[in-house]
This record gives sequence, C-alpha cells and structure tokens, in this order.
Amino acid sequence: MTGAPEPLDHLHPGLIHHIVNSLGWPALRPLQEEAITPLLDGSDAVLLAPTAGGKTEAATFPLLSKMAQEGWTGTSVLYVCPLKALLNNLLPRLETYTAWLGRTAALWHGDVPHTRRKRILRERPDILLTTPESLEAMLVSVNVDHRAFFSGLQAIVVDEVHAFAGDDRGWHLLAVLERLERVVERPVQRVGLSATVGNPEQLLNWLQGSGAGKRAAQVVAPHLREESPALPPPGDIQLDFVGSLANAATVIASLHRGEKRLVFCEARRQVEELGAALRAKGVTTFLSHASLSVDERRKAEEAFAEARDCVIVSTSTLELGIDVGDLDRVIQVDAPGTVASFLQRLGRTGRRPGSARNCLFLALDESGLLSASALLLLWSRGWVEPVVAPPEPRHIAAQQILALCLQEHRVGDQLWKEWWGGLGPFGPSAEPILRHLVQEGYLDQDGGMLFIGPEAERRFGYRHFMDITAVFTAAPEFTVLAGRSEIGTTDPALLTDEIAGPRRLLLAGRSWQVTHIDWSRRRCFVDPVDSGGRARWGGAGLVRAASYELARAAREVLLGADPPVVLTRRAQTALAEARDHSAEVVHTDGTVIVRGGRDTNVRWWTWAGYRANATLAATLTTVADPLQRPTDAYLRLREDVTVAEWSKAVTEATNQLCLPAVDARALNGLKFSAALPPRLAEATLAVRLADLYGAAAILREPSRFTEMGY
Repeated sequence: MTGAPEPLDHLHPGLIHHIVNSLGWPALRPLQEEAITPLLDGSDAVLLAPTAGGKTEAATFPLLSKMAQEGWTGTSVLYVCPLKALLNNLLPRLETYTAWLGRTAALWHGDVPHTRRKRILRERPDILLTTPESLEAMLVSVNVDHRAFFSGLQAIVVDEVHAFAGDDRGWHLLAVLERLERVVERPVQRVGLSATVGNPEQLLNWLQGSGAGKRAAQVVAPHLREESPALPPPGDIQLDFVGSLANAATVIASLHRGEKRLVFCEARRQVEELGAALRAKGVTTFLSHASLSVDERRKAEEAFAEARDCVIVSTSTLELGIDVGDLDRVIQVDAPGTVASFLQRLGRTGRRPGSARNCLFLALDESGLLSASALLLLWSRGWVEPVVAPPEPRHIAAQQILALCLQEHRVGDQLWKEWWGGLGPFGPSAEPILRHLVQEGYLDQDGGMLFIGPEAERRFGYRHFMDITAVFTAAPEFTVLAGRSEIGTTDPALLTDEIAGPRRLLLAGRSWQVTHIDWSRRRCFVDPVDSGGRARWGGAGLVRAASYELARAAREVLLGADPPVVLTRRAQTALAEARDHSAEVVHTDGTVIVRGGRDTNVRWWTWAGYRANATLAATLTTVADPLQRPTDAYLRLREDVTVAEWSKAVTEATNQLCLPAVDARALNGLKFSAALPPRLAEATLAVRLADLYGAAAILREPSRFTEMGY
C-alpha cells in the first residue's frame, strides 16, 4: 500500500530533476516543502524564514511548476523587491530556474537601458523582476501597452514584504496591485517573502489588500513551530564599549584578521569616516551606502564578495538579502533602530556549514551602549516589532488619483474609486482629497470625466510625469564626478560652508578636492587627494525615535537588567557608570519627575519613546513646557508646576489624549502633501508622530517628584 504523495512530487518533473541533479539538493528545506501545496492551490501566502532561509525558491518553484502545468503565457509572474541592487542580485538565479523549463526572466527598473526595455516589450519574459515605482511607470507610460503587456499576469511575489509594509512604499505597492488587478480583470495571487516579524497574520492580511477575507490565505513559517527559538550561543553575541569611531576602527583592524567582516553603521557619515580610518590602518575596506553611485556600490560589493581578508562598511543597504558571499563576522556600530533589523543583520553570518551566527556590538558612547543593551534584552526574550502600515496615507491617495488619471487619460468622476476595489484609504475617505485636487487645478473635470490639470503638469510634469511615480521626496544633493566617473552625491552644505583653504570631500572612503562646481546642473568635479575630506548629508533635523518598547527596555537596563550576551570589561564598566549617572531618573515603581540639578528645567522621565512623549506633551498643555523638545526618555514640564496641578492634569488627560502639533516645515518631507488640503496634510503627519498606546500606558503609572541638589 503506497502512502500519500510527498509535496515535492507535485512540482513539475523537470524542476524536480534539476533540484536534485543541477543544484545537488538531497531534499527541500521545510519552508520550501510546506509552501508547495498552498501556492499550487492558488492561495495568497506569506513565507516567513530567517535570512538565507530559501524563501526565493520556496515561492518560485511552485509558481514555475504551475506556469508549466497550466500553460501560462506572456509575463505571468512579477517579482517585486524594494531595492534595485537586490533585483540585480536575484536575476541570475531566476534566469537559471526559468531556463530549466524553457522559460525566461528579465529585469526592469530605472537603471535598465532603454534598448533592453524595448526588447522586453517585444518579447515578454515569463517572470519580470521590478520595483513598485517601475511598475507604476509602466502603467502610466505612453510607450507601454499595459493591458496587453500584463494580460497574462497570474501571480506576484513581493520580496522583503515587511520592508514595504512598514512605510508609505507599502501603501503605494498595494494601490498599484489593485490597479493591476483591474487591468487584467481577475485576482492575482500574492506571495510575500519576509524575515521574522511579530505579526505575520496581520502582515498577510495587509498584503491581500481588498482581497482580505475573500481569498484563501496562509502563513507558512515552519521555524516558528520550534519550541524555543534558535538563538546563537551567548559567546557569539558580544557588546563592547569603545568610546569613539577612531577606537572602533582600531578594534576592527586588530580583531579577526584573515576573516571577512561586514560592519553596519547607522549614518552615511559614519560609514565614510570609519572606512577612511580602516584604510589608513592598512585594512582592505569597501563601502556601501545610498549616496554612492550604482557603479561604486557594485564594484565594492563584487570585490568584497570575492575577497577574504577584508571589511565592508555599510548602512542598512546591505541589511536585505543582497549576496556578498560567505561572511565570517557582523559588527554593529552602536545599535540599529529595531530588533527586526538586528535579526536581518545577524542572519548574514553563519551560512557556511560549521559556522555560527555572530555579532559584535561596538558602542561609541553611553547612549549607544544603552540602545544596544535594550535591543539585545528584547531580542533575548524573542520579541520582534510588529510591522504596522503608517496610518492615514492621504498623500498616497492623492498621488494614486493623479497616477490613475495619467494611466487612463480620462476617468469617470463617479467610477474612480472602483480601481482600488474598496481598499480603505483609496475609497470614500479619499473624496475630500479628490475635491481638493479639482479645486486647486491638479485635475480638470468635464462631462463627468476627470483628467490631469495644469497644476499637476506644473508640479509633477517633469520628464513625462516620472516624478509622480516616486513616493518619497529626495534630498537636493549634488552629483560628485571625478572626470567622467560618478562617485556619488553629497550635501550642498559642504559646497557652501565657509572654510579656510581648499574645499575637500570624503566620499567612497577617499578624500577629494573640489575643482569646479556647476551650480545650475547640481554637479561638482573633484580630483583625488591624500586626506582632509569631510562627509555630511542632510537629515540632522529628523528625529530617530526609539519605540515605546525599546525605551522601556532601556529603563530596565538602567534598573539593573543585563542582556544575556557577553559584555566586555569595558562595557560592564561603562554600563555601571551609566546606571550611576541615571540613578535619580529611573525608579522601579513608576516614572520620575525631577526638579533642579544643573538647570531650572523640570523633567518628567517617562522612558516611553519619542512619539509617546510628544503625545503626552501635546495632551498635558497646562503643565508641560510650551517650548518643548521631547526625547525618547523625558519631556519638560513647567518650572513652577505643583504636585496638585500635576495630579489634576493627569486625571483630566487619561481619557482625552491629543495628537502632537506639526511643524509646517515637516510637511516638506511628506511628498504630495501640496496636493492635500493643509488641514488634512497636518492631520496625516500628526497621527504618525503620535503613540497613543504608549502615552496612555505611562499615564496609568504612578509618578514621583524628586528634588536634585546642585
């Protein structure tokens, strides 16, 4: 009597042959095996696994089998990624897999030459790798017959779906997918690939868009069934206190010689300065960050992948699944902003048989030490942030209405909502936005039809409206050129600051002397020099806000909780000093209000994170300092506040929390905010600055007044 067929048996025979013989795999991984049945059945799914868990194959093998078995024609699968570099990295693998079954894969994004795009339009590949922005550009382009091109679409794979879902690119992606389904006139299977997140079911529900609750859906995450998470041995996660970036360079140069090390920094300036310092110590060093040119990054990543005894210093650009070869070590300067980011970075190591996942944290100051300790404390408990879409994306609704009118040329003024299938932000709640677009001339209305108006052409018409497909506002940086070679971009402030002597930049880990500035074309020309360059980029005014959970974990650390990792003697000493410095501002029984000390400020030490503190400051207007700059740890109160006034304000605030006030200048970073009524633009930003849950939790805690001496 024969048993039921194994899931592998349901794959196409040609695919099974190549898995066994070409790849040499004796078996599929659990995720790859468990994904076969739901994907062949047409279910939407989120496939969850740590970095390097085989997610790409888990999605593409069943879809390729279905493609062959059901005779799909034309471009039937879209593979969407958040980064062009990740797409470039994936293309050779997918070309190999499709070729096994006589199928094809191709790449379409902003760096793909025009000639190659024309060929793709003539000879449609079976799998197209692209970004959401390029997808929308195809929909609005006069050179693409999008109805014909996408007529065979059956499935879409969204890689690193958690990276989309947590910001406005996710709303943009969902809206574009709804429009695609309307174009092809049928539901399209949606498969998300994700690293570990705290809320996989909600992530899947989000990915389904208007199909949530209407189509079959499944989270596939075999590793979550393990009784205990597979944490690295304690000795493989270390926390050190080095005190400066120069000392970090000394430690990195002296440790793990002969090994390949990936170093993460939280700012481009740090990447440049650390890279230059390592090179000065004779370490073979490569750099990667968003302000380096595509060619510079590619050369660095390829050289690093092929080398052994070397270091690559990167921002989060190498956090996602771009292949940089077998790594020996991951080193983190200070701490990433989330546990999820740490898991991604940790997952870059331990891929070789016999090697273990590892990470060395190098804290530059007391704040970095506390952030790293808090993050590692949460990580050790198995806690990961839930991925939550930003609330009320009204600016994306405005962008989508304009993009739809570009796509269709004319849209019925009663039918436009149908294009998004009832997806919340793009339905009836967008009616005021539409009226504003018409009133302000972004749209014209005639005979019951809507079409692009003169104001949209004035603001977004540059380069055939390509600016309308990008959700974010890019900083106005200058392109840096050495001869004809583009090195990257730099902040214009470096070109305008008053200085003594020659003007020098630090970019790609090298110093350059500025020889000419073309102000009208935003370009500067440079020659290499030995030293003296400076690195700088905008964003200093942006708040990097710790979450409520991370801020509370920092409080726990100050109250004595140690993360269960190896703390060097320097880290232990620095942590003891931090606890001593903070003895007056943390208490086991609740929050602390401190009056006196070095200044006359009264500070309420909540340890609730920036957003919760901003919410509390906006709510407690009778007792909060009106000239307020909340931090992750505290907010300021009035100098003359009394205990009675304080108790009354807290009682009144418990049931009536207020949203933070919005600085009008902050709206400049919200692209398409100009296409919104000012009241709605401010409301959109205000709700994103708030943490109502964290603020309410803090108000429920007891608070105590403390007087500090001088």
